[in-house]
Amino acid sequence: MEHIKRRKKLIEVALPLDAINAASAREKSIRHGHPSTLHLWWARRPLAACRAVIFASLVDDPGDCADEFPSEDAQRAERQRLHDLIRRIVVWENSNDVNLLAEARYEIARSVARGKGETAPTEPAAVLAYLNRQAQPIYDPFAGGGSIPLEAQRLGLRAIGSDLNPVAVLINKAMIEIPSQFAGKPPVNPDADPLGLTVGKGKRAAQVPWRGAAGLADDVRYYGRKMREMAWERIGHLYPKAKLDRPMRANSNTVRMGSPICGGEATVIAWLWARTVPCPNPACGVAMPLMTTFQVSKKKDKEHWMRPVVESENRQVSFVMQDSPQDVPERTVIRGGKGAVCLACTEAVTHAYIRQQSTAGNMGAVMTCVVAEGDRKRLFLSPSAEQMRVAFSGKPNKSSIPWQKMPTTAYLVSGRGYGITHWHQLFTDRQLVALTTFSDLLPDIRARIVQDGADEAYASAVSTYLALAVGRTANGWSSYNLWQNLGDFVAQVFVRQAISIVWDFAEANPFSSSTQNWLGQIEWVSKVLDYLPRDVNAGASYQADAATTIHADKAPVIVTGPPYYDNIGYADLSDFFYVWLRPLLRDIYPDLFAGIMTPKQEEMIAAPRFDNAKERFEALLGQTLRRLHARCSPEFPSSIFYAYKQQEEERDGVTSTGWETMLTALVNAGFQIVGTWPIRTESTSRLNAQAANALASSVVLVCRPRPSDTPLATRREFVDALKEELPAALRSMQAGSIAPVDLAQAAIGPGMAIYSRFARVLDVSGRALTVRAALALINQTLDEMLAEQEGDFDADTRFAVAWFEQAGFEADEFGVAETLITAKNTSDAGLIEAGIVESGSGKMRLLRPHELPDDWDPETDTRRTVWEMVHHLIRVHDQSGEQGAAELLAKLGADAESARELAYRLYRICEGKQRAQEALGYNALVQSWPEIARLAQERPQVEQATLLDRAGTTQ
Repeated sequence: MEHIKRRKKLIEVALPLDAINAASAREKSIRHGHPSTLHLWWARRPLAACRAVIFASLVDDPGDCADEFPSEDAQRAERQRLHDLIRRIVVWENSNDVNLLAEARYEIARSVARGKGETAPTEPAAVLAYLNRQAQPIYDPFAGGGSIPLEAQRLGLRAIGSDLNPVAVLINKAMIEIPSQFAGKPPVNPDADPLGLTVGKGKRAAQVPWRGAAGLADDVRYYGRKMREMAWERIGHLYPKAKLDRPMRANSNTVRMGSPICGGEATVIAWLWARTVPCPNPACGVAMPLMTTFQVSKKKDKEHWMRPVVESENRQVSFVMQDSPQDVPERTVIRGGKGAVCLACTEAVTHAYIRQQSTAGNMGAVMTCVVAEGDRKRLFLSPSAEQMRVAFSGKPNKSSIPWQKMPTTAYLVSGRGYGITHWHQLFTDRQLVALTTFSDLLPDIRARIVQDGADEAYASAVSTYLALAVGRTANGWSSYNLWQNLGDFVAQVFVRQAISIVWDFAEANPFSSSTQNWLGQIEWVSKVLDYLPRDVNAGASYQADAATTIHADKAPVIVTGPPYYDNIGYADLSDFFYVWLRPLLRDIYPDLFAGIMTPKQEEMIAAPRFDNAKERFEALLGQTLRRLHARCSPEFPSSIFYAYKQQEEERDGVTSTGWETMLTALVNAGFQIVGTWPIRTESTSRLNAQAANALASSVVLVCRPRPSDTPLATRREFVDALKEELPAALRSMQAGSIAPVDLAQAAIGPGMAIYSRFARVLDVSGRALTVRAALALINQTLDEMLAEQEGDFDADTRFAVAWFEQAGFEADEFGVAETLITAKNTSDAGLIEAGIVESGSGKMRLLRPHELPDDWDPETDTRRTVWEMVHHLIRVHDQSGEQGAAELLAKLGADAESARELAYRLYRICEGKQRAQEALGYNALVQSWPEIARLAQERPQVEQATLLDRAGTTQ
């Protein structure tokens, strides 16, 4: 391979992981406008993480720009400025801040221009045009939900995504391809003003031009409303309102007689159902309701329950609503999949019996509750005979229902022995009528769009988003939707990456104004279009098998996330949507929807349908990585999102991990691994496991093509290089305030960079050193480096660290401690005077942070220790937050840096000893350090300027 002059990028040196991880975790609570709400896809990458990784992959690290930043101080200041920019661009509210995006795009253009010996333009439109001409495109061959291509486009880059799965390709087209084709186009519907969109209300109302995908969004809303009107004319009679003029039972407080709503009607939000099987007791014969709960609402002061009533005359079970749990059983389905109990005769049946009855076609359903719209509250009503009659009256057109057969896989109900074999069996007849009605209306709506002035291409674009809304409704209108009694709404089918049996389900009303209604689905889709970035370069989405076809003609920058073994069965799961989308879109995308079902034989997962599934997956992964190595840009690093799992697998007597498999595959494909960054989407408070990577939702592996003429190395040379180079990388990471929980994972990056820059590392016998052995040496070197930092600590702290490693905060024999006291050149009296231990009854123990005195003043303490500083900082941080910790930090002087180093060391000890609770304080302190240092710097204490300037540069 030709040696190319290349500069290190930010992602190869340091990242502000604190901000990236916080923004990534926060995305889970963001709904309206988030691209994940366009249409369901599994295991989407957080937008914040993708945005940061792409930016940092293209922007030069100041340390490799000595001509512009000649000193370490200048490089550190510039790196800090770029990190601050990343901290701003990952915030969701800033996603479409045009000024901020222009700033980020300029930094990318400046680095691209620097590499070409050019000067980047500064005007935003010129920057965008420059990036289109000169910057390498970003390519994701496993595009999935489209987070990576979308964020590349947001940053002004050309975006290319490909995926084997047609549903994923469609989602990508809807996010990066179609909007850029029709950017700035006004809507065609007759209600829209072609001159612009009216925003605001009253005196604040103003008209703005149709920008970005705003015109598309307006048309999707308009024609979505038309579909609802037309559907109501056809099937509205199947969704009657609930009558409120019936007297309620005396013990029901749900709708009291004399209340304003009695004597009227209310729109139904949802009908709640329970599946039934016949009781095997010959003297009973009741259709047994299979229920996991009888409580329909858990909202405070609004709780409601369904009380079952066994009607002796016809041996049926009916349900009465009440606002207390009196005479209400907990459930009828026995926990743990052991079976169920009959409400009428208490006969118990096994789960095998339930499966047998279901397979034989004897599983039915009974309506248990009608949920209606009240005056700013939900009404929970007992089912009426009329409501039940209408519910069973709708019969779908058999030619319109999805007749395709389901695969029998473990994560689908079809594989669980209930006799469910075809996709249409996941829906009630009334749900099938609704879905087929809305589907059948789409050709008529498309013709109307053309009639209103659109060309065929634009009509197809609007129809694509309406079809995605139908896909969303399938996820909300199934007999596998749960009623969420904590929030009083219908949950989607895919609350997890599987379709399991649901005993008591909720049927949403498409025509209500509440949960899972049609216009709500239209609004979800439209809001995503509203929030898509404006003024972008074009994007392209292709259907392709990554193992055989790479859309990388112009040496793109690779940013991607391959599947992880059989963690998610993408093809099997996405068939749930494909069977509805294909009839709607095969005329628009004939190649994409050519197959009866989604492609499965080429899918790169370790599915049970393949012989030697794991070996096949690893072979295809290796083949794909080799193709990417051959086609990727040599100027920029490639980044691989790896869905980390600390999971051991034993094969042929050898234990390995999927993590090692990925690292090995990259090295064997010819990549040098230059960085490993843990991206978390979980709170750091969830330290329930002490593996270094337990919290990482993904690890971003940063890679460079390894030159073909790289030398061999011995194990000794590898170890010497680790000891020489890893300390500087560690100091850089600690200076960036990387959380202790992330340190070990991030340290693997520079360690593996050393290992993978050699063609091979040979042990004393001449055999190649495995990745597993290399990881062990990297971790060993990391521990040695952290331990060496103890040499700078005072004697009392060195004793405390050693005693903490042995006993934690628990008491242990004084005789054992005395030996250690002597070795560390201190005394028990001195340790007590220092205020870090208590001793008595032949025992000694370290004081916990909350046991330390509240009035401690480091400026007057005559025997101040680094140990005290750390634990007083933790105490104050717990009690008074970052502001209180900043007041203490401002008093510590030059010792503050030692305190932070000790926090890292103590976390590492907790990690090795599996002391999760003790680790929390150290991790939280280091994570908050940048903000604590900033607040301390603002305090008017001139004598602390040197310390706080140093601390401030580590944010």
